[in-house]
Amino acid sequence: MVEVDIQTVSIAVASASVVVGVVYYALQIRHQTRVRQTDLVVKLYSLWTSDDFLEAMLKVANLEYEDYTDFSKKYGPLSSETPVNIAFFKVANYFDELGTLLHRGLIDADMVSEFLTPSTLHAWNKMKPAIEGFRKDTGRTFLRWFEYFYTEMKKREPKP
Repeated sequence: MVEVDIQTVSIAVASASVVVGVVYYALQIRHQTRVRQTDLVVKLYSLWTSDDFLEAMLKVANLEYEDYTDFSKKYGPLSSETPVNIAFFKVANYFDELGTLLHRGLIDADMVSEFLTPSTLHAWNKMKPAIEGFRKDTGRTFLRWFEYFYTEMKKREPKP
């Protein structure tokens, strides 16, 4: 028969308590991270549905141009302050910020894709010629996080 003294039992109970506490704390942190990510996505979607942003998105959706040269002739170079360019930057910067947040792991790609994949794909395809032309003219990595966000949303595009 094995004898167990009180000190051994108390050490085992204390050790088990620490393990349970660590596991509980880890699960709580994971849950809170998920709650914060969800809250951020909801806030970002609220911005998306604001009148100001929707107006900018519609302006961008209605742009008609072939390439950056054509864009510049019709709407002015992206470096100019025209109503079309202001709308262009509102939309582009929104997606660029989403790309930055996604790259840093601060938003869940699958969750945000459920809200924004179709709009992201449409916006990037519409704006890509102007963005790439501006990059070529300036030698800058202009709106690279927008392109990153597009690429990630493209991976999650629903299959027909």
